[in-house]
Amino acid sequence: MSGEQRTPAGGDRARGARQGGGPRQGGGGERRDAQGRQRGAARAQGRTQRSAQAPSQRARAADPARAVAFDVLRAVDASDSYANLVLPPLLRERGIHGRDAGFATELTYGTLRLRGRYDAVVEQAAGRPVTAIDPPVLDLLRLGAHQLLGMRVPAHAAVSQTVGLARDRAGAGASQFVNAVLRAVAREDLDAWLALIGDAVDPAGDDAVARLAAVHSHPAWVVRAMREALVGDARESDDVAALLAADNEAPRVALVARPGVLEVDDLLVQSGPDARRGAVSPYAVLPGGGDPAAVEAVRTGRAGVQDEGSQLVALALTAAPLDGPDERWLDLCAGPGGKAALLAAVAAGRGARLVANEVQPHRARLVQQSLRAVPAAAVEEVRTGDGRAVGELEPASYDRVMVDAPCTGLGALRRRPESRWRRTPADLMGLAALQRELLVSALHAVRPGGVVAYVTCSPHLAETRLVVTDALRAAAKAGVTAEQVDARAVVRHVAAGPLDLAGDRLDIQLWPHVHGTDAMHLSLLRRR
Repeated sequence: MSGEQRTPAGGDRARGARQGGGPRQGGGGERRDAQGRQRGAARAQGRTQRSAQAPSQRARAADPARAVAFDVLRAVDASDSYANLVLPPLLRERGIHGRDAGFATELTYGTLRLRGRYDAVVEQAAGRPVTAIDPPVLDLLRLGAHQLLGMRVPAHAAVSQTVGLARDRAGAGASQFVNAVLRAVAREDLDAWLALIGDAVDPAGDDAVARLAAVHSHPAWVVRAMREALVGDARESDDVAALLAADNEAPRVALVARPGVLEVDDLLVQSGPDARRGAVSPYAVLPGGGDPAAVEAVRTGRAGVQDEGSQLVALALTAAPLDGPDERWLDLCAGPGGKAALLAAVAAGRGARLVANEVQPHRARLVQQSLRAVPAAAVEEVRTGDGRAVGELEPASYDRVMVDAPCTGLGALRRRPESRWRRTPADLMGLAALQRELLVSALHAVRPGGVVAYVTCSPHLAETRLVVTDALRAAAKAGVTAEQVDARAVVRHVAAGPLDLAGDRLDIQLWPHVHGTDAMHLSLLRRR
């Protein structure tokens, strides 16, 4: 769900209070409404009913869902944690379920995605740079701004609840500041604020990148990189606004029915009445809602949670034409195991077997977990090792090789919203060097006539086409030559439906705003 759309959780919480729902622990404005109704009824009966809490105690009460969101934001900021790893166990630990869990989830992820936008709004409303505001207080202001401008929680509830949380977590002085700033934010709607912050960073109207960065909440260097990647994919540079907006949408969960292990129709039945087939991958199911971990097939490993773009690039490797035998496959960077499980499931149906290599032991264990439902005969080995050494240790040993290389993750910013604020252009140099080494290793490890898939979850040209060009040149110097295969023809063959692929290149670039997937890149290379 978009950070700019009203969320059912937030709306239901407010409507429930107005319509006479029972008081919620830490409910702030909603609880006071309910208490007012109780006092009115008591007076009508000739007696006075008082709250068990003093006013100061009521003001200090922190709504549990908002408190969880705040704690996750603090962990992300102070400990470099990832929200998707911190939030679920925290919700379970505090017993937050249902609509409250949905509210906390949207509040957390929406605030992280749109942090840059809200920082620009806060600067205008507070009259000071965000660098002059204590980080915990700034997180409180971001949470309040998202409720006001992204979730459309009623202003009185958004302000009072956030002020109560501020008093509980940052003190009375901070709560007064939060109250003043959020009341200023509440005086304008989202469109007015977008115009204001756009004009603030681009008063002359000649800096489109700065305006896009502020309005769409992306670092300026990411905006420039995305625009260049779009042009490189034969798309219009103006499409960048739609791409950035798509990055700020909460992605719909996609499941994969692992072929030969589970039928897609069975996964559809298990995924709920509103589930439907995916439009990109033939094995994808889009559930109507709820926790995917509650789906029986996911719990047993016969299905997995996997973006449709990720499914498609793995399937493309299995379908790429090769010369000679097709018996031994390698996933060079297999963790956490989604692509490895899909590859192994397809391999099982062909009598092939997969070697899954992962450099990190804890991620290798995740790979083993992902493969638990795949026929054992299809998995030769799950091992821990440096993928850069495989080509030298096992030259010409595999028929198909997957290189799902570590990258900046700029193609999955809607899933990992904190990544956009952590990555810098300096990261590209080290990652691109690693990507080249891994791809060269794969070209050595595949036999002549075999195929390598180079995959990144980033559209950045420095991580995609430039890596492929450099790796082909480096491998050729070492006596290994390869050529690009028409990945577009392969992908069109395996996809669930038609794909909008611009230009006439041999590689593939998927886009959130075009295909509804992560921005996956795929190049297919055949060794000569």
